[in-house]
Amino acid sequence: MAGNVTSLFRGTAAHSPSMAALTREGDGAGPVDFCIPCNPYFPTPAMFDELAGRLREIITYYPSSADTITSELCSLLQLPPQCVAMGNGSTELITWIDHLLVRESLAIPVPTFGRWTDQPMETGKRVDMFPLQESNGFALDLAAYAKFIRSRGTKVAVICNPNNPDGGFLPRQSVIQFMDALADLDLIVIDESFLEFADAESEPSVVEDAVMRPNVIVLRSLGKNFGLHGIRFGYMVANPSLAGKVRSMLPKWNLNSFAETVVFMLKNHGKEYMESLHMVRRDRLDMARQLSALPGLTIYPSQGNFLFVRLPVGAEGTVVRDRLLTEHRILVRECGNKVGSSSRFLRLVVRPQTDVRRLVAGLEQVLYGGSRKEAAVPELSNGTGYGSGTAMVDRLVGSTNGAGVQGLAAQANAWPGQPAPAPQPVAAAAPQPSLPSVPQQPRPAAASPYPAQQPAQAPGYSAPQPAAAQAYPSPGPSGWPAAPQGPGGMPAQMPPAAMQAPAQSPGLQPAAQTGMPGMAGAASMGAQGGLTAAQVRGRTQPEPPPPQSSSNGGGWGAVGAMLYNQAG
Repeated sequence: MAGNVTSLFRGTAAHSPSMAALTREGDGAGPVDFCIPCNPYFPTPAMFDELAGRLREIITYYPSSADTITSELCSLLQLPPQCVAMGNGSTELITWIDHLLVRESLAIPVPTFGRWTDQPMETGKRVDMFPLQESNGFALDLAAYAKFIRSRGTKVAVICNPNNPDGGFLPRQSVIQFMDALADLDLIVIDESFLEFADAESEPSVVEDAVMRPNVIVLRSLGKNFGLHGIRFGYMVANPSLAGKVRSMLPKWNLNSFAETVVFMLKNHGKEYMESLHMVRRDRLDMARQLSALPGLTIYPSQGNFLFVRLPVGAEGTVVRDRLLTEHRILVRECGNKVGSSSRFLRLVVRPQTDVRRLVAGLEQVLYGGSRKEAAVPELSNGTGYGSGTAMVDRLVGSTNGAGVQGLAAQANAWPGQPAPAPQPVAAAAPQPSLPSVPQQPRPAAASPYPAQQPAQAPGYSAPQPAAAQAYPSPGPSGWPAAPQGPGGMPAQMPPAAMQAPAQSPGLQPAAQTGMPGMAGAASMGAQGGLTAAQVRGRTQPEPPPPQSSSNGGGWGAVGAMLYNQAG
């Protein structure tokens, strides 16, 4: 199996190999899974026995219609069915949200779930990526994110709460304030796929708030919460107009018989489900405690069922991942192919204590040669060689040596019949490490939550800026950036992207000093635009200079008590 590990991971682009693929390459038994974010305590063994006993019936006959299954789920959640659309996994819903409701641009903090960056780019949308700073523990500043959205003129905003892969959590009232401050956007999506595992608040979901707003969708996952990724089911909640628009595009039988069976079983297993969430939260604390005892390992606070871990200096994530798998039969998620992360980070799913002890022992062998007293073994590779997960990004990086293309947004957003400007390659800059931390800008003396100085231009997709006459003002009375006002005090519509001048915008920006040998004084990419190849590929080592050539090289959280009471 060892010889096939690298090819397995390269072949999956922005995700990890399936457990079925890993099992086929092994001895018939899968590895201990610290990669796929499942609930290890649900369904219960008795529920699996019930599913196994009904296997012939489940796979022989058609399921009921999606409306029937959705109605049963809504009865459990105490939500009106007209506000809910169920999908064949949350990714099906993300796909339809992009096709139906995202016009030209979408903003998303990074690193995050890859479909939120890849899906819109695959359909030609501009993706405005707001970097979560390592120096700030990857915490999302909602006010700064809102200002970023205003400065870019973005039409759609997405928040993952908790965020994947770092587990960062936002309080409910903060999310509601964000939704109301950006009420003039085309759409706001709150992805609560992992919210069931949070315990920072008793009622953290904004599901009930979403149905009362015209431009908000809340996305929820069932596979992650119930430990049933293979069934592929999730749901979204929104006002009837939004939910109906998505639901009308879904196939009548987009949900399979396994999904139907599980949904109809849930009302009898509420108590077991709530106990499973309690055990995951307990294990998360214990797992963080055990991992934090390893020298040089950094564990970030998480409200998900996973932990985001930075490896010690000198450790390459791909090497650690491959050795854990081949030598210890442990599967972990190396995060170098997540935009905004690097191969120095792992996402480790919360598992029972016996499995965690096996993980810790494996990490001790791989990182320190078996003794925690020794320094981390500097077993470096030549860098992470794999695709970003998006063919468009790979072509862009390959054709420009990672320097990016100017005018890409104007070309993508040109009006029908209007000739688009030809993209102009940018000269490659000096190599840089992946997404260096940027010190926080000093805050003004006033009560505004925003930096006084505008950050440098972001490497990445060029962003249009509102015309001068409609430029967004400084933060409004509430401290949030105010929307432009039109006649009668109504929010003014943004001018078409093709009519706006490109602007330098905040976002992914390199630090002046990287602290890496030979990198002091490296030229900034901020004034030129474009991610460096090192940043896109998530390398922990500098990229070698390009060759001199002219060729182009919740709801459940809020319903938890109800479920528990139903089960006694």
